[in-house]
Amino acid sequence: MVDIREQSPVAMAFVGDGVYSLLIREHLVTEKRHPINKLHKMAVSYVSAKGQFQALELIKDILTEEESNMVRRGKNSSKASVAKHATVEEYRASTGFECLLGYLKLTGQEDRLKYLVDYILQNLKFENM
Repeated sequence: MVDIREQSPVAMAFVGDGVYSLLIREHLVTEKRHPINKLHKMAVSYVSAKGQFQALELIKDILTEEESNMVRRGKNSSKASVAKHATVEEYRASTGFECLLGYLKLTGQEDRLKYLVDYILQNLKFENM
């Protein structure tokens, strides 16, 4: 078995992307009824590189040193190419954010993961909602 702390930050970001997407979708579906096209637009607001950049900016001051280190590892592992609707800074930050969430999930820190995502959902609102 692989020690998660030695796993590639990109692999942790791969998991974190899926985890965050699922948590956002669960929240949106259970919050109230929306047409599917609106659900999709709302989810994209959160899970896009820009949305994840904003989420990371929101939580960066409440992260532990270990969590900040995971974000830094993820940012530093980002490849040179970026998503077409994101700046390099946003793309690298979103990879760091996903790395953090993947790390929390893979190390069994479910309560902390839930706390951070709930904090984001309570404090980050987008105009199209």
